[in-house]
Amino acid sequence: MDFEFTPEQKSLREEVRAFLEEERRRGSFIPKCDSWQWSISREFSRKLGERGYIGMTFPREYGGGGKGFVDRLIVTEELLKYGAPVAGHWIADRQIGASLLAYGSEEQRREFLPRIAKGEIFFCAGMSEPEAGSDLASLKTRAVDKGDHFVINGQKIWTTIAHEADYIYLIARTDPEAPKHRGLSEFIIDMKTPGITIRPIYDMRGGHHFNEVFFDDVKVPKDMLVGEKNKGWYQITPQLDYERSGIERLMSNYILFDAIKGYMREKGIYRDKYLLTKLSELLIEFEVGKLLVYRCALMLDSGKVPNYESSCAKVFCTSFEQRLSNFAMDILGLKGALQKGELIFEWASDDYLSSPNYTIQGGTSEILRNIVAMRGLGLPSK
Repeated sequence: MDFEFTPEQKSLREEVRAFLEEERRRGSFIPKCDSWQWSISREFSRKLGERGYIGMTFPREYGGGGKGFVDRLIVTEELLKYGAPVAGHWIADRQIGASLLAYGSEEQRREFLPRIAKGEIFFCAGMSEPEAGSDLASLKTRAVDKGDHFVINGQKIWTTIAHEADYIYLIARTDPEAPKHRGLSEFIIDMKTPGITIRPIYDMRGGHHFNEVFFDDVKVPKDMLVGEKNKGWYQITPQLDYERSGIERLMSNYILFDAIKGYMREKGIYRDKYLLTKLSELLIEFEVGKLLVYRCALMLDSGKVPNYESSCAKVFCTSFEQRLSNFAMDILGLKGALQKGELIFEWASDDYLSSPNYTIQGGTSEILRNIVAMRGLGLPSK
């Protein structure tokens, strides 16, 4: 197997690094952990759009770069290494664009894809509900066909960046009489539509990127139905594969990982054989995680959507992130949880408080192991 990048890909990586170094020097952003969920800058997203770093895999006719998924992965890997503010456009670039290319109408593609690629509009994803998390198909949000429009009522929860998003990509029930997997449909809804209420959900670190979103008689034009009515479940499942296979599941806290290595060197902690062994294990696991993620990108470039492969990647990578969080607190001790002022301590504290989310959001590890068992290993479901 050849793991070598092409000369063009190596040049792309150096180009992105040079851009990020210059932006950091100018003070365009302060590096943050979990920057793909927490750190939003419309100005920075537009800069990325101008350089062609968003919508890289979209066809050129829709404003994209016409490049491969490995190229996109190289760019996103570097963005996460620097903790750059990418949360605003992340969901649209990662999965909404692919869904519109697969199922959207020509009008929807021409309306939304160029604006996503320019970093002009942000999307959130309206999936989970209070009683429909792991069992997404049991959702209750209703979309009633009124002839020339739909009327939507219901609630979504854990909706990342809903308070900043311009649109929500929503899945709702359009046939309450059909079996639960066969009566769902997908919609694009302008977040300024009357009847939408957003309430923040604050986490243990006191931060806010999750939200509850309520829909009260929200009118949605008929042309904002994505794909076929009542076929939403079969359309949304490939989108989840895009969501789970990204390198953000491995590199949410890369800047902390890098800082811990420097801290150990500065304090002479490398001489502790136990801690050195634990660090070595994390370094090896990080490289394995990268291989799993790059495998998914290579599959996408070959025209295949990774299914159980993306589940493998997410289970492994999010578990790595939790082990990294625990290791950082072992190194820094209570000081790491309490001290403020130095970025390494703030990063370690925030990471530790956020880390329980990693193996839950985007699909729990338990559900993903079932996918690997049934679809990857061919084991019986019962």
